[in-house]
Amino acid sequence: MLLPKVVPILLLICSNVFMTLAWYGHLKYPHSTLSKVIIISWLIALFEYCLAVPANRIGHQVYSAAELKTIQEVITLVVFVFFSILYLKESFTLNHALGFSFIFIGAFFIFKGPF
Repeated sequence: MLLPKVVPILLLICSNVFMTLAWYGHLKYPHSTLSKVIIISWLIALFEYCLAVPANRIGHQVYSAAELKTIQEVITLVVFVFFSILYLKESFTLNHALGFSFIFIGAFFIFKGPF
């Protein structure tokens, strides 16, 4: 059945959008107090957990824990790239592309199976 394979990925994409916002969204507001951004980030992260935990629970029916973590990390990088470019207005350089490419190569080997 396709559902246990797809639903965790969709939930992880959504959860990573919220977690990226929780972790990095406050950087656009450097004059906000640290206590304020911590509280707001916690509230955002709570919602993120409500998506990530079911994603891993459902996903573990068809993926190993290592595969789930790898999917999450790849999604995190993709979401972060878009977030940093679109929201933070930061540039994406060749160094970033090369570094992330090595991580994607590592992800490939996680799913390749035992040698």
